[in-house]
Amino acid sequence: MSNSANLQTFKNLVAIKFQLYNSLFTSLPFHRIEKTGIWVSLLLLNCEDGYKKRLSPVQIIEDFFAKQTSITNPQEKLDVLFRFVQYVERQVVLFDALEDAAFKQINDMNGKGTLKHLSLEIEKQNQEEIVFKKMNDFCIQLVLTAHPTQFYRDAVLGIIHDLSSAINNNNENQIYTYLQQLGRTPFFQQQKPTPYDEAISLVWYLENVFYQASGRIVSYIKNNFSSIINLNNPIIKMGFWPGGDRDGNPFVKADITLQVAGALRSAIIKCYYTDVRKLKRRLTFKDVDIALAKLEKRLYNNLFIPDYQFDLTRDEIIIALNEIRSQLIYEHSNLFVNQVEELINKVELFGLHFASLDIRQDSSIHEQVLNELAVKTNLLNKNYFELNDVEKINSLLSINQHLQENILSNDVYKDTIDVIKTIKTIQKYNGEKGCNRYIISHCNSALNVIEVYGLFLISGWEKTQMHIDIIPLFETIDDLQRAEKIMKELYENEVYRKHLQQRQNKQTIMLGFSDGTKDGGYLMANWCIYKAKELLTALSNNYGIDVLFFDGRGGPPARGGGKTHQFYASMGKNISNKEIQLTIQGQTISSNFGTIEAAQYNIEQLIHAGIANDIFSPSKITLEKKQEELLQLLSEESYLAYIQLKEHPYFVEYLEHASPLRFYAETNIGSRPTKRGGSSKLTFEDLRAIPFVGAWSQLKQNVTGFYGVGTALKKMEQSGKWNELQTLYQNSLFFKTLIDNCEMVMQKCFFPLTLFLSHHEKYGEIWNMVYDEFELTKSYIQKLSLNAELMHDYPVEKLSIQMRERIVLPLLTIQQYAFTKIREMEEQSAEFPHKKSLEKLVMRCSFGIINAGRNSA
Repeated sequence: MSNSANLQTFKNLVAIKFQLYNSLFTSLPFHRIEKTGIWVSLLLLNCEDGYKKRLSPVQIIEDFFAKQTSITNPQEKLDVLFRFVQYVERQVVLFDALEDAAFKQINDMNGKGTLKHLSLEIEKQNQEEIVFKKMNDFCIQLVLTAHPTQFYRDAVLGIIHDLSSAINNNNENQIYTYLQQLGRTPFFQQQKPTPYDEAISLVWYLENVFYQASGRIVSYIKNNFSSIINLNNPIIKMGFWPGGDRDGNPFVKADITLQVAGALRSAIIKCYYTDVRKLKRRLTFKDVDIALAKLEKRLYNNLFIPDYQFDLTRDEIIIALNEIRSQLIYEHSNLFVNQVEELINKVELFGLHFASLDIRQDSSIHEQVLNELAVKTNLLNKNYFELNDVEKINSLLSINQHLQENILSNDVYKDTIDVIKTIKTIQKYNGEKGCNRYIISHCNSALNVIEVYGLFLISGWEKTQMHIDIIPLFETIDDLQRAEKIMKELYENEVYRKHLQQRQNKQTIMLGFSDGTKDGGYLMANWCIYKAKELLTALSNNYGIDVLFFDGRGGPPARGGGKTHQFYASMGKNISNKEIQLTIQGQTISSNFGTIEAAQYNIEQLIHAGIANDIFSPSKITLEKKQEELLQLLSEESYLAYIQLKEHPYFVEYLEHASPLRFYAETNIGSRPTKRGGSSKLTFEDLRAIPFVGAWSQLKQNVTGFYGVGTALKKMEQSGKWNELQTLYQNSLFFKTLIDNCEMVMQKCFFPLTLFLSHHEKYGEIWNMVYDEFELTKSYIQKLSLNAELMHDYPVEKLSIQMRERIVLPLLTIQQYAFTKIREMEEQSAEFPHKKSLEKLVMRCSFGIINAGRNSA
């Protein structure tokens, strides 16, 4: 479908229907709802007109109350503003539901990037044998994380799902009923979720979306690509962080990890049980019905009867289903055999683990645990903490005793040992894949990896039975640049090499986009990760190691999101492509994988990207030396510009002053604290990447997705490299995708919102630096792309962004109004009766703003 046809479909199914269903809000039986709807529309017009006149949010809100209402009481004004927030929040939900409902019509489910498209490409280019070989050990792994970027409560997500179905069925009665339900459903969570709560929320997506979508995909592949899936390496794998990721989250304990593993096992058995119950309605044949009833009882017992739990295995289920399949083939003319095969495919994919539960902890914790063990036990040298890195590594690798009793003083230290022991229990009941990866945050040396290896030895694991992948996570620019040296040291360590041999000579390395961008800016972070992958691929090949890259990606381009599949399609032959592993976080789960159709489409896009990159045009995709040199220059210039902004003495203060950053913790959307460290004053180092990016997003300045790009492009022009740059843009999918994502980020910027800060005595300089760089970047991207406007090549996405940004413009204005009033009170150093309400108003506006952005945090 052409861009123009897609755009018209979007207008018909989303834009026009939004206006139609939006009008239903005013007829809902809620307190003063009709007036609220009219007032929100009037406020929107006031905002648009006011910003054209360069008015501030305070002027716009006060002008609205003066001209459109007779309200003068401050508390009544706040009550009205809260009603506006609630109304707009529900408008955003309606828009989300309409987009979800129209997904299949707007996106060609058999078009470019799908498996259907892949099969046509294979046939056209006569590449069957090469593709079969590739798909024999290729897979994608989607890892669901509990990172706090999902501002919808589970109840609201459920309404979106049901509302989308009603819209698809044109069921007006149901639509009206769900809108009523939406009006009565709170959006704000009164309490922070526990890590277990977060896990259960994401298990819903495994059960209701990924189970079905992955099953469809594998069945399609088996039916259309013959028997090319290696059962020991399924084409799709799921990973899971809630309950396992304890980096910076003191609320995640070993008992929670075990509970979550149990919940995953129960969830997948429930899915199998439900499918077997459905099969019973069809497989009513002699003997087959008995075999199926026996399997049903085994599944039921493992779900509901404690004495029978944990005695079921994946192989037992597969053997039972294969016997039923054989009976259908040889005795019942293949009747319904396809339905049995679909269930077998799912069992082969998900086993009894559903998703692999990853464990993650910060390297500094491991160091502290070992230092205390050295003092309190005989497991290590008493002077361990005085040794150099080489001596410490030798000491750790020579451990031959186990810790009999957990005598550590600190709860976090105790948990570090407890969870390593818990992994054994999970592997016993869920299979090895249930929990076989340990990720080290802030890994900056080979010692950090060996520390974890040593902790496993201390916790009772034997070297020859250590069924665990130890995964270093490189995040900052310095860490990324040190990664090759660190991995070389590990590969040359005899003991660690033997461990890798036990792990099929595979080494997974995680690369963090969020902290990299926070540390070095958009271009430098992406380029450093690209180069790190190239160098680590070459190094690993030299040592006979298959390196697997695990990308820590968030929703927005500033955190590795955006057009993700295009990045993987652009990697070229110099970067290992055995697997595509990436995190799927918060908003991205619901927006890109919230329905079976969306999940199937986006998973297929990733599979196609990995195969197409490796098979069809690797030489064309791979960057040439001159292109790499140009990208290196670009990233260096961009980095210098970003560092100048980041090192401004008021940089963090500006973000605290102008954005709702300090209210992020009060949103109750995640169990993890919003900053590292316990100091009262916020420092750049303590600030986590998610609230950092989210704060810029709510300011509508999105610094992390464009800052430095315009300066770098200008420098290239000044140095006579513009023609080379245009050639790079036209020929490199990697560079084009970087710029495409940059355009998306900039499309969501709106500087009139904070124009009043441009003349601020203390922060005006930073505001103008950001604005000038935005304008410079915009002009040079338009010159580079030869387009007169941003996102010219993506008209549907552009219109979606424009409509969403217009919906939440009143919220942005209300938020800045409330925040300005709070600052005025604080500057007077006095308590005011309405300050608490204003603070709550700032925080509540965050929900609608972030939700409307869909990938803003």
